[in-house]
Amino acid sequence: MTSLDKPGAAAGLRTGRPRRRRAGTGGRRGVPLPLLLPGLLGLAFLLLPLLALLVRAPWRALPRLLGSTEVWQALQLSLISATAATAVSLVLGVPLAWLLARTEFPGRGLVRALVTLPLVLPPVVGGVALLLALGRNGVVGQWLDAWFGITLPFTTTGVVIAEAFVAMPFLVISVEGTLRAADPRYEEAATTLGASRFTAFRRVTLPLIAPGIAAGAVLAWARALGEFGATITFAGNFPGRTQTMPLSVYLALQNDPEAAIALSLVLLTVSIAVLAALRDRWMTTP
Repeated sequence: MTSLDKPGAAAGLRTGRPRRRRAGTGGRRGVPLPLLLPGLLGLAFLLLPLLALLVRAPWRALPRLLGSTEVWQALQLSLISATAATAVSLVLGVPLAWLLARTEFPGRGLVRALVTLPLVLPPVVGGVALLLALGRNGVVGQWLDAWFGITLPFTTTGVVIAEAFVAMPFLVISVEGTLRAADPRYEEAATTLGASRFTAFRRVTLPLIAPGIAAGAVLAWARALGEFGATITFAGNFPGRTQTMPLSVYLALQNDPEAAIALSLVLLTVSIAVLAALRDRWMTTP
């Protein structure tokens, strides 16, 4: 009897469905060696610096190093400025994300590209751009100084502006993606029942996209907390006024390496906390 004479094979030919493979024969096979070695090297490349930071950390002197007044001033300023920058990003970024996701206007693709530009722009270049725009002799800053006496560079407000400039794109991208995934028919149904567009956005859309807003806010806050280049260029490095944790790490690395390691551990802990907060959204597999 040939293989075509078997009943199972004939049934498979009649139904047009291929025969199922036996369990265990079609599963995952071993990882190819040309892929395994570079993958392990990439993992080691990413983890080795972090492990070195933990190994060389002055654990016994950690309470003394983190208990100084300068460290607490830098930490307090970092937390306050990052939170304020996130609030600015929420107030301005959520409406911007809604415009990009829900409205059609000429040049929308160009606007989206410009919104995401700070993601790839070197932070120092962003700081220079902020100086040229909002500095005392800047395009807008000169009028703020002449009309209202407001000077933004080298102030705590300048720190918030620099951090919001580099952090807001993370929020906009997250919220826009969530808006595109949400069904717009709920908003349309609300408007047909008499609600205004803003009421539909506030009562219907916001609850739907709340997880995306929360994830974007966490990312923006973490990015603002770790900002260095734009901050030191636009706001300077003045202890108690503009010196945030990353700037304090840079300064301590030149004078007291142990203090720099201790401050880096604080930022590392915050980064791990952010990843833990976003675990259910981006770090789970289907």
